[in-house]
Amino acid sequence: MDWFIAGLTFGFVGSVHCVGMCGPLAMSLPGAGANRWRYLVERLIYNLGRAVTYTLLGGLFGALGLFVALAGYQQWLSIGIGAIMVLSVLVPWVQRRVGQLERGASSYMRHVIGPIQSLYKQGGTWAMLGVGVLNGLLPCGFVYAALAVAVTAGSVYTSMTFMAAFGLGTLPAMFAVSVMNRLVSAEWRARLQRLIPVGVVVVGLLLIWRGLSLGVMLSPDLDGASLMPGR
Repeated sequence: MDWFIAGLTFGFVGSVHCVGMCGPLAMSLPGAGANRWRYLVERLIYNLGRAVTYTLLGGLFGALGLFVALAGYQQWLSIGIGAIMVLSVLVPWVQRRVGQLERGASSYMRHVIGPIQSLYKQGGTWAMLGVGVLNGLLPCGFVYAALAVAVTAGSVYTSMTFMAAFGLGTLPAMFAVSVMNRLVSAEWRARLQRLIPVGVVVVGLLLIWRGLSLGVMLSPDLDGASLMPGR
């Protein structure tokens, strides 16, 4: 439950980043001529499609993290990822390197955008689900940060739980933007955008605290911890 709440909070607080990056795609979804309920349902399904992709990615990165945990490096992985997250906000050089990583990953975008455009032309409920699933694969530094947290979860189940909650946390803002183009003004997006670095630093510090393995609240004894879901 702690990981679910953490993922939900992380997604909700940082969803303004999603609005800025994927908002144009969400606002341009087809089906404006459909009846009201179908219009709303298709946009909800689009957002659930994103959550499905995040959940599956959580399983993949959770499996990677599980191997790390079994090898005895979970503690150092948590500290390392936490330190990178903090430094990416506080140190310009690290920030630039993280930005380069995001831009480098964007080179494969054409492989995702093509199918999305085809689904746009097709329209309909299943097409919107497909658009959402593919949208979840688009390069995004915020998603990378969530996956960096998920890989330290220690189990596939917990990692998937975190990423599913992360996707659900982004849903209110993205759903609202997809049905009300002018709900969030550019001025307010700019103001809220300033909160994202604060959230990244907080999550990074929590990961470092967790990795210290102090055997206290939010810092379990990772050496003696079971690798069962929920730990």
